[in-house]
Amino acid sequence: MNSLKGRIEEITVHGDLSIISTKVGNISFSAIVIDTPLTDDYLVKGNEVNIIFKETEVIIGIGSVDGISLRNKLFGQVVSIASDILLSKLVIQTEVGNITSIITSKSVKKLNIVVGTKLTAMIKTNELMLTK
Repeated sequence: MNSLKGRIEEITVHGDLSIISTKVGNISFSAIVIDTPLTDDYLVKGNEVNIIFKETEVIIGIGSVDGISLRNKLFGQVVSIASDILLSKLVIQTEVGNITSIITSKSVKKLNIVVGTKLTAMIKTNELMLTK
């Protein structure tokens, strides 16, 4: 699991759902949760939260990734790769610390990812989990 510490910047509520905008350093993240400030007391602007996401939910992009709907983007550089026949584990150094992505080894080869490759790590809004 990837885990970052952030602070709630904004909360947008509609029905039983909330989109929570957070900041980790200078990087903004957006998460959708099935809670509201009325149903969970940690959802308060200014509160510190843990932002958690699975390694398998980190999408990797090479080159321009401006024309896609993913809101959570981290720019970084690969610092290590561990591959087997099916899967590869990438450790990516970003402005907010190292994060890990697990993608297919076939994709690593197709994208020509090696240690030192600059890329964008992306996580869908519905794949981020927030905790106190």
